[in-house]
Amino acid sequence: MDLGELGARIRKRREARGLKQADLASALRVTPQAVSKWERGENAPDIVVLVPLSRLLDVSVEWLLGGSPIERETFEAVVMVTTVRGYAERSRAESPRALAAWINGLHHPVTEVMRHFDGVPVKYVGDGALAFFSGPGLCERAARSALRMRGLLEGLVVALHRGPIYLGRIGHDDYAALDILGATVNTAFMVLPHVSTRCPSRLGATSAVLADLAPEIETRPAGSFELASERAPIELFELFERG
Repeated sequence: MDLGELGARIRKRREARGLKQADLASALRVTPQAVSKWERGENAPDIVVLVPLSRLLDVSVEWLLGGSPIERETFEAVVMVTTVRGYAERSRAESPRALAAWINGLHHPVTEVMRHFDGVPVKYVGDGALAFFSGPGLCERAARSALRMRGLLEGLVVALHRGPIYLGRIGHDDYAALDILGATVNTAFMVLPHVSTRCPSRLGATSAVLADLAPEIETRPAGSFELASERAPIELFELFERG
């Protein structure tokens, strides 16, 4: 295997996907220095990283190691969606400049918390943020991230849902930006208002996220509801930390 060619393929696909080296490192639970060494041809990814790496880069392992086929794949992730209660009222009361300053002041700490727990921020829409967590301990890290965010801002609401997602650059070539797509993402957005109304902690997760949580992360049933996009009712749970 030619490490130089491998590194060039990793860099090319990472840039085509709109990912930073730090994003790739977070998603794979490795250091940014490791990714940098791969791309410079100084080292190769460990064998246990090859499959998740290929999925993040939207290629097959065969292509990554020098083959020709490129296969579009999805991968398992926990999707995080946030919003802020009272945003609409605030947007009517403040000037656009003041509103933008407030939103940027909110998104900065929220994003830092996502990155601290190796989440990958994807985009912002007004007061809301979209991110995903993949790799080992994805549910645990997403839940801890949500719990850490709780104290950042009164009114912040966080919803978590787990399932397959597609990651890539979406849109016209001149304006395309990183995004995640799929039913998992749609469901996470539709769960968000239910978290706002059903979870006093403002933190909610579907039953798909409850696996492998640490004992100190407790959950409380917050009811169920039906979504047109889901075959079975969604079971919602409030998240809170013991003590």
